[in-house]
Amino acid sequence: MTAAAHELVLTRLIDAPRDKLYRCWTDPKLIVQWFTPPPYKTIFAEMDVRAGGSSMVIMQAPDGTQMPNPGIFLEVIPNEKLVFTDAYTEAWLPSGKPFMTAILTFEDEVGKTRYTARIRHWSAEDMEAHEKMGFHVGWGIATDQLAALAATL
Repeated sequence: MTAAAHELVLTRLIDAPRDKLYRCWTDPKLIVQWFTPPPYKTIFAEMDVRAGGSSMVIMQAPDGTQMPNPGIFLEVIPNEKLVFTDAYTEAWLPSGKPFMTAILTFEDEVGKTRYTARIRHWSAEDMEAHEKMGFHVGWGIATDQLAALAATL
């Protein structure tokens, strides 16, 4: 199996400096403003942005159902790269069912930022489920919201 065998990718050239995009991904006060495509919303975010640090993002469905998303940062290179997974929760405790690892990169390109989100799944079934959930549309809308917020910082 290659690394990309169960990978979904979204890439955009965003008219904002990479430090602002990175800040939107790592500042809990900002992530709640852009992270979830409507009619869903992000109601809570807490992040310890360092390798081994935990994160918790809670999304809410229109019917009020809350969806907690605990995870761990695996790699943090400020303004360049974030890698996190839901395979672990706080203090390297295995999660009940790992689903994905996200690799986010922020690269300078012609005065803008090449933002790439590579989402690697544990299985073909998980990847297909993520696609059926609307990965490209949902992450696309969230990325538009990310770009809009970064432009205001």
